Amino acid sequence: MSRTIYVNGSYQPYDQATLHVEDRATLFSDSVYEVVEIKNGNLIDQQDHLDRLARSLNEISLTPDFSLNTIPFIIRESVRRNRVRNGMVYIQVSRGVAKRDFIFPNPDMTPATLIIFARSSNFIAKEVQASKGIKVITMPDIRWKRPDIKTTGLLASVLARQTAKGQGAAEAWLYDENGFITEGAASNAWIINEQDELITHPATTAILKGITREGVMRAAKQLQLTYIERPFTIEEAKQAKEAFITAATNLVMPVTHIDGDPLNNGQSGAVSLRLRHIFHEFAQLTK
Repeated sequence: MSRTIYVNGSYQPYDQATLHVEDRATLFSDSVYEVVEIKNGNLIDQQDHLDRLARSLNEISLTPDFSLNTIPFIIRESVRRNRVRNGMVYIQVSRGVAKRDFIFPNPDMTPATLIIFARSSNFIAKEVQASKGIKVITMPDIRWKRPDIKTTGLLASVLARQTAKGQGAAEAWLYDENGFITEGAASNAWIINEQDELITHPATTAILKGITREGVMRAAKQLQLTYIERPFTIEEAKQAKEAFITAATNLVMPVTHIDGDPLNNGQSGAVSLRLRHIFHEFAQLTK
């Protein structure tokens, strides 16, 4: 089956879908995006993702010439056309095509660019990975100072992830000038202390307020677990009982090693796995 991608009003074959060379997404990363999980044909926390998309657009003063209310219909059609049961939907909005200039183009003359595509993923492989856990490394957070806006300006995160891969790890945890972990290159970072308290960085402008992060907080309440939003250091993380990351593409993924040092004897933690297994029970499902 050939895949299709939605680009500016039409569904195009994957190998024919194109973006103008002067689209501001390619020239300036002047664009924002979202990734929504698909589980058994359902969109997970779709409205929360769309609300965050609207926030990101507002933060960069981008008002699309189309209604955001049309996006759920395009998402559903993209999922249908690509026959995705388990996977993800990617949504990207840029300021559109205009002559290269740092100044915003006239919005009346420059329609926004909308890209949406759905892609399958191997759910079983993710479950196997979760049972084994992942390794993370730590490195300085060199991103711009507004990672709370989900823009496509991800070069610093790309370099961090590549560095992690080169060291046999799946993720990089970034730390600020004070030595506190902010978040992962493409995830939120969590630790669990000896009292089974979940600790994660506050949702300031220093991190992206993850939708999956919020879902874990809902699940934690149901398990009567305490979660605390406060910064934590690398050393505190290495002394933690458990650790995990959260993201739409990974859900709750246990961390077993930090900079090569094992947590929980190098095994996926029981609390982390429990949170992963019940996550969808407290998510918003959109058919």
